[in-house]
Amino acid sequence: MGTRQRKVHTQLDRAAVQIFAVNDRMNQVLIEHLDATAWRAKPPGNVRTIAAIFTHMHNVRTKWVRLTAPHLNIPRQLNRAHCTPQEARVGLAESAVRCAEMLAEALGGSGGGIEKFRRDGWAAPWPVGVEMLCYMLAHEAHHRGQVCMLAHQLGFPLPSEVVNGIWNWEKLWRECGSSGGPGCPL
Repeated sequence: MGTRQRKVHTQLDRAAVQIFAVNDRMNQVLIEHLDATAWRAKPPGNVRTIAAIFTHMHNVRTKWVRLTAPHLNIPRQLNRAHCTPQEARVGLAESAVRCAEMLAEALGGSGGGIEKFRRDGWAAPWPVGVEMLCYMLAHEAHHRGQVCMLAHQLGFPLPSEVVNGIWNWEKLWRECGSSGGPGCPL
């Protein structure tokens, strides 16, 4: 691998790690500001509770790590029926670290052992690449949207500054330890 290719891989893996940290910070912000009553409130119809959505997000992350990078420390799964907001926050933080390690290894071009992204047992594996990160982010953004909508529908809308705050990437980027923002050297 040439110097230019190594530099691109190094930049991509560092950016992917930071982007996934910001992604997890968005989840943490929502849980921090969610009315406690909304956590287990049962939506009408056959719909997951907010607790079940966040535990699903964590449990899917653990599956991605288990199937794609089984040599990493795989976080324990959460029980959606009994998980508290604090347990979800701790679990999500841990699974975010493991996903970041997986992304760094897969996208870093360091010759790590990760060659395929395995989303699920039923899905064909993909070669590692930026699509892996995009898939992971899309999955989580979808569920964050569900959480915001459910909280509102159940009568526990999140404050505007919270809903708008998850779009303030510069602030989230700093909260995750970067002095710059998106596009700045890491």
